[in-house]
This record gives sequence, C-alpha cells and structure tokens, in this order.
Amino acid sequence: MSTLEKLAPAASVFDLAKIRADFPILSESVRGGRLAYLDNAATTQKPEAVLRAMDHYYRHQNSNVHRAVHDLAERATMAYEGARDRIARFFNVSREQVVFTRGTTEAINLVAYSFLQPKLQAGDEILLTGMEHHSNIVPWQLVAAQAGAKVVAAPINDDGSLDFDGWRAMLNPRTRFVATGHVSNTLGTINPVAEMIAEAHARGIPVLVDGAQAIAHLSVDIPTLGADFYVCSAHKAYGPTGFGALLAKREHLDAMPPWHGGGDMIRTVSFEGSTWNEPPYRFEAGTPDMAGAVGFAAALDYIDGIGLAAMAAHEHALLLEGTARLREIPGLRLIGTAAHKGAILSFVMDCAHAQDIGTVLDQEGIAVRTGHHCTMPLMARFGVPATVRASFAAYNNQEDVDQLVRGLAKARRLFA
Repeated sequence: MSTLEKLAPAASVFDLAKIRADFPILSESVRGGRLAYLDNAATTQKPEAVLRAMDHYYRHQNSNVHRAVHDLAERATMAYEGARDRIARFFNVSREQVVFTRGTTEAINLVAYSFLQPKLQAGDEILLTGMEHHSNIVPWQLVAAQAGAKVVAAPINDDGSLDFDGWRAMLNPRTRFVATGHVSNTLGTINPVAEMIAEAHARGIPVLVDGAQAIAHLSVDIPTLGADFYVCSAHKAYGPTGFGALLAKREHLDAMPPWHGGGDMIRTVSFEGSTWNEPPYRFEAGTPDMAGAVGFAAALDYIDGIGLAAMAAHEHALLLEGTARLREIPGLRLIGTAAHKGAILSFVMDCAHAQDIGTVLDQEGIAVRTGHHCTMPLMARFGVPATVRASFAAYNNQEDVDQLVRGLAKARRLFA
C-alpha cells in the first residue's frame, strides 16, 4: 500500500473522484495524452461552481456597483458586497477590514505606500526572510530607497526552514516593519507566523503576512493569528485571476491615506480639495472587479464545502508519497525539506537544467513550473539557478504522482 493510500482521508469525507469531476479542465487532453496538472502554486484550476457563479453574474447581475438606483445595479451591488461578507467570514474579520485588490502583489504595494512609507525614516529597517517572493521584497525596497531605509532578510536553514533564532536576533530598535510569507511558494515551508507576530508585537513592530500560498491549504483565523495585515490572491485558491484581498486591522485602515485616487474612494470632491470615504472603500478607486469578487466568494464556498482539513490531509499524503518516490530517482536533489511544509516539491537533477527537465515533462502531459519562481535570493542561497517545482492541490491523485515519476525517469534516460 502506498503512502497516499495509507493517509488518504476517508471516502465519506473526501470524494476525490467527485472533486476531480468538478474541474472541467482536468479532462483536457494535452500533447495527445492525459493532463497531470502540478502547477498549483502558480495558479489553481477553477471548479464548475466558480465558473457558474461568474457566468451567472455576467448573465443576470452585471452593472456597475454603488452608483445607480436601477435594478441591475442593485443586484450587482448586493452580489459584490455579499462577496465581501463571505470573504470576511472565511477569515473571521469584519467586512470593514476586507479591502478588495487585484491580488497579493497589489495588496502588499498598498500597505507599503499607504501605511509604511509615511512612517519610514533614514536608517530604519524592514525585516523579511530569505525565502520571500519578489512581490514581498521589491515594494519594500522601493519605499525604503525613498526614505534612506533598508531591507534586511533573516537566514534560512539548509532544510529550507526559517532560522527563527536568527530572525528574532535581527529584531532591533531600527526595525519598523516585518513582512513574511506564510508558506513559501518555492519550498513549501510553513513559517511559524503566530510566533513571529508575537515576537514583533512585543517590540511594537507591525507585521504583514503574505498568505498567497496558504489560504487554500491552511485554516487562517486573522484575529487568532494577530497579523496587522494579511494578503492573498483568489487564483491560488480555486478562484479567478486578477482578484485578491487585504485583510487589515481597522485602526490601521482608519489612519491610512488613499493610495489610488478616483471614483468611489471619495466622500466629496471640489477643485479646492477632496475628502475620503471610509475603509475599505477609501482604497478601492474606480470600477471594481465585481465578477472577481463573486468568483472568490464561490471559491471559498467550494473550499468550505469540502473542508480545509480534509483537503490538507489529502495534499499531505500526496506530499509524502511524492517525496518518497522522488528520493528514489538517481541524481535528484530536493530543495526544501523542512519538517513543516505544504505540498510543494522543488528539485534539481544532476543530468540537466530545470528548463530542460520541464520540457520533457511537458511532452508527457505533466504541467510543472521551472525557473526561479520569483525567488531569486532563495535560489542564490541554495546555489542553484532554477528548480523544477511540482505543487499539489485537492484534485491531484496517485496517477499524477505516477505520471511525474515516469516523466522524470524518461528525462533521466534522455540526459544521463
């Protein structure tokens, strides 16, 4: 019996065949054969429930929100604001704490420019970790450069885990802000964010958590976690692309100035000056992505309908099975073997560059990600230019693992 079979959730709780049937794209033929979609850390596929919700919005509710009294506008506004309520419930926050954005990247930039930039002074430090995505590095560098501040990164252990003691030692009187990924998009490492937040808060330092890789795999209760800011993207959680959210403490949002100017973020406008709307609308200038909000809410409904615990157990079984199988392949080295990690396998092979491995896998119908995964400092830490990354979601199965192993065996034969 495989590791996957031993650890798989009970059929009554987790019906994998039914879940796979919910995702129409999984039946697509690629390169003349079966698709093994293992690029979920980049973007997840969308279930019928999300596709139907967005289609229904465009067919029956489409109009601009907040600005008209006609029936379609009322339907659109109810759907849009109903989505905000749904997202708030998922994270256990109030609706006023949910700011809609285009995704994690925009949410981080919003916090960087609206919250942190006005506070930064020369000599200040922004503390990150060595495993951050570029989206959780570059915005801080931009605002730091303008203030004469600097971005520093805590060290990573050889297994891909955070050197927590090293991170804690870097907290000092110059630290003005802490930002950390919840789950590494390259390594799968799950960071001890609750402990990190507690350490930072004990020193009066606010914290942003990048939850892009976490929300479809881990239960995230914002008040329990204690994060000042938590950011996420819908498309990594079975929802639409180009939509996400910033979940923030209300006192921060109340004190933050607008970042973008335009419609709906104002209270009054005159040529002598303007006044601003209350949060979250103060940060939502212009016509929003109404269908994106509806789709994200539907995706969260879908996740709750299956249950995060059951999904996580299934993904963990895939991780264990995949790890064991890949370790049997000669010349393959896993990058990121932390004890606490999500279902991501990042690796290199001594016979070929990651790009070449990915090309062979593609010919076998296996979709993986190759490259630096927007974590170039992390690649430098491990002394590799790129890795192959296979990442699992709730709809992946044993056959996907088998197909990956067969594809890697073929690559080994071709390049060895």
